[in-house]
Amino acid sequence: MPVDHYENFPVASLLLPARLREPVEAIYAFARGADDVADEGDATTEIRLAGLQAFRDGLDRIARQEPPAAGALAPMFARLGKAVADHRLPLLPLYDLLDAFGQDVVKIRYTDFAELLDYCRRSANPVGRLLLHLYEATDEVSLRDSDRICSALQLINFWQDVAIDWRKPRIYLPADDMARFGVTEADIAAARCDERWRALLAFQVGRAREMMLQGAPLAHRLPGRIGWELRLIVQGGLRILEGIEAAGYDVFRRRPELGRADWLRIGWRALLSRPRSSGSTHVQGQG
Repeated sequence: MPVDHYENFPVASLLLPARLREPVEAIYAFARGADDVADEGDATTEIRLAGLQAFRDGLDRIARQEPPAAGALAPMFARLGKAVADHRLPLLPLYDLLDAFGQDVVKIRYTDFAELLDYCRRSANPVGRLLLHLYEATDEVSLRDSDRICSALQLINFWQDVAIDWRKPRIYLPADDMARFGVTEADIAAARCDERWRALLAFQVGRAREMMLQGAPLAHRLPGRIGWELRLIVQGGLRILEGIEAAGYDVFRRRPELGRADWLRIGWRALLSRPRSSGSTHVQGQG
């Protein structure tokens, strides 16, 4: 479960029931394809936004129960349309994803954490909500905890990718937090990992960890293999945060990634983890 791109989320894992692998793959293909339009290559802003509009048009056709328009995207939308129809999936989360990807094209700075969380609400949370619809677990508490896990995964991705995002050139660190800790854009440009930077990133790592642990009880409420899938995702995200800390918060020179030894530790922790009440900030098995 590398915390990177849309691999933040379970993608047709062997732990998933076979009947759910196809719709999960269809959702992933849509999200990954649209994200690549917004973020990959050297296309102009106009071309990226036009590409995302083609994805919106495809969703509109699904909403009208029309076949996909002819073209390169037709197979992907045919697959997605079948998943939507077969599992009665809501389309709003898919539109939210496109809204977030469009925002990424034109917005490269965030004023405060609330603004960043609003982005996460549309860029990450929709995937978790769609998966809960597939699992038929759409009660209010499950949706809330899923949002916490998905937003935490998005934040973890931001903190491990500060240097990568700077080259785009984006900064997801909230501007008010940067000012409070005395970190400037010039510091990021210079890859300056001093006490100010370490304090800022330690604060953000703590935020992401708390959010992840608050959502973690969902992994124990979901049944069978689905729950195990989510436990591994939670532990993988927490392990990335430990990697950031182990690197002394110097994500400029050492981007934390999960290796074989990490996977063994993640599996062990998932096995030992115990359910806690929602809102708890402690999960057993963190040794």
